[in-house]
Amino acid sequence: MLPRPSSQAEWSRLSALTSRPRTSAWLILLLTLIGLAAVFTLGPAGATTTEATGTGLPADSQSAKAAAIVKSLPSGAAAPAIVVYSNTDSSPLTPAQQAWIAGRATDLGRLGLAPDAARPETVQDKVATVAILLRTDSADDQNTQTVDRIRELASTDLPAPLKSEVTGAPAYRADVAQIFAGADTNLLFATAAVVALLLLVTYRSPILWLVPLLVVGAGDRVAGILVGVLAPHAGVEVDASAAGILSVLVFGAGTDYALLLVSRYRDELHLTDNRFTAMARAWRGTVPAVLASGTTVVLSLLTLLAAELTGNRGLGFAGAVGIVTAVFFGLVVLPAALVLPGRWLFWPLVPKVGEPLTADRGGLWARIGTAVARRPAATALAGTAVLIALAAGALGAQTGLSQADAFRKTPDAVLGQRTLAAVQPAGAAAPLTLVSNRATGDQVIQAARAVPGVASVAPGATTDRYATAQAVLTAEPGTTESDQAIERLRTALAQVPSADALVGGDTAEAFDTARANEHDTRVVVPLVLAIVLLVLAVLLRAVVAPLLLIATVIASYFAALGASWVLFRTVYDFPALDTNVPLLSFLFLVALGVDYNIFLIARTREDTLAGHDTRRAVLRALASTGGVITSAGILLAAVFAILGVLPLITLTQIGVIVGVGVLLDTLLVRTVLVPALVLLTGRHFWWPGHPETSRPEPDKHATDLHATNTS
Repeated sequence: MLPRPSSQAEWSRLSALTSRPRTSAWLILLLTLIGLAAVFTLGPAGATTTEATGTGLPADSQSAKAAAIVKSLPSGAAAPAIVVYSNTDSSPLTPAQQAWIAGRATDLGRLGLAPDAARPETVQDKVATVAILLRTDSADDQNTQTVDRIRELASTDLPAPLKSEVTGAPAYRADVAQIFAGADTNLLFATAAVVALLLLVTYRSPILWLVPLLVVGAGDRVAGILVGVLAPHAGVEVDASAAGILSVLVFGAGTDYALLLVSRYRDELHLTDNRFTAMARAWRGTVPAVLASGTTVVLSLLTLLAAELTGNRGLGFAGAVGIVTAVFFGLVVLPAALVLPGRWLFWPLVPKVGEPLTADRGGLWARIGTAVARRPAATALAGTAVLIALAAGALGAQTGLSQADAFRKTPDAVLGQRTLAAVQPAGAAAPLTLVSNRATGDQVIQAARAVPGVASVAPGATTDRYATAQAVLTAEPGTTESDQAIERLRTALAQVPSADALVGGDTAEAFDTARANEHDTRVVVPLVLAIVLLVLAVLLRAVVAPLLLIATVIASYFAALGASWVLFRTVYDFPALDTNVPLLSFLFLVALGVDYNIFLIARTREDTLAGHDTRRAVLRALASTGGVITSAGILLAAVFAILGVLPLITLTQIGVIVGVGVLLDTLLVRTVLVPALVLLTGRHFWWPGHPETSRPEPDKHATDLHATNTS
């Protein structure tokens, strides 16, 4: 857990850096600039450490074992990019068109590993295919360049009404790689723009919004470079999608911390005319909540290191480094950047000494708190009923997207597969690879042909040790029917004596990835809940409070999942959730969503220790934090919604679920449900602690000023 000061003396020593004269603040900014220059000059370009865009299966999965064996064969790891020719009006191919395709096939063959094998095959006189064998172990950019050349050559000087499409595993890989090309940069600019707009609206100042934006932006760039440096030493790989999500996490969490600090700083400026004293007090009041929040998110993300999929492990590591960086910039760099300019930074709404504090102004959130306090039981029941009703929408949710349904915009590879599926088995574009001992090769082929769902099996390359075969399924890759056929095939081949048969290929890899995601969910979800519960217990020194708060977060997740599923079916027309969406959306929503409960309840405990009873304290906390937490929640929801700029359904689904969940946490759970639960339980909310009777000596200067402001 991140270190947390335990005594007033330690708080005083830690806050000394921000309470010293301006030279200390200038020193912090100077050292930060020197550090940034060194990191940008000596560090890598960004967080991405691998060009691969896949999820990364564990080495003991069947498809990974099969891929390793195929790679060791003399022919190497290869798969066909299939050029599909057909007429736009679905008419039969004429003899002249078939002759033209045969001539073009000769040129296309030169782009692959086996030029002589690139011969056209006509199916039902309506579709002609040309298979160009490409290596599957090449880098993403090399594969993409080759597929692009194939597509360009295949479509050059096409006689109307002939059309060409390129499908197959290399083509799908190229289309996914192109989606992620520049993804981190696009997400960074879109995120920064949204954050800038929302900060401008929140602060209503033409100047103030620039400070947190620049600080968080610098933190994001540092986080990316640190991930690029540290990931290889940690034994994890970070792909382009994880690098893009890293920016979303750093901007979202970093801006939340900034909003919290600025809000406390503004309040303290109402109590003293010394801005350095005001910042020191704001820092002391903000640190516990930020450290608890950062610890929760970091530890939750690190649970992904227990995942089987290397993509999940890379995301967890990158996200954890990003949050630590955001906490550092929020608690060290941002205070210095805020305190140096002085009060004019808030212009035109410059805080003045003697003005009432946020908690004493009686604004919207104070009125909401008063309304909740009138009927807390009815409010709690109504809030719970809303969450249950929204969660009911998830009862019909389906998981598992087919390969063709994974994109928001239909790429060329999917179009080619659909054209091919009209005249061939749907699995023809992505055949399975069967690997077995050479002596049992024929038996394996015969056993495979007898499996329901297998359309055809053809022998492949053979060595002194291994025999391979290509199996085509009748079902589209990624569908339930395809998954069931793979299970039946593996079961049947396991019964062939001494065969040691393996079922691999891209379709089998997708199947194994889905199973690995199920395993990761079973492992990670309990770990995340245990971590959040532990952090809340340590922060609040209570048992009842953490249990109630974790229950509200879980309810919020299921409500977000249900509401999002309704949106996916009625607005987006998504057929199912991708297999890793429930896990990642749960992780982000629980780890980040609990932040708002931490901000509210930490302030409640602070006011309780300051002399208010628990019921009065939660109403004051709601009044003082309502605006900043609402702003933070809306900002975080908007930042995650930016994931929708990428045309990949998985990221859109994660963004929508987390965005909806954060809004529920912000506008319903934290605003209505949690205060109602605190009002109902009263001092028992802190059991077994007793903060109402454990009050430290108050800060006399702050108390006198507060009394003056409220008199």
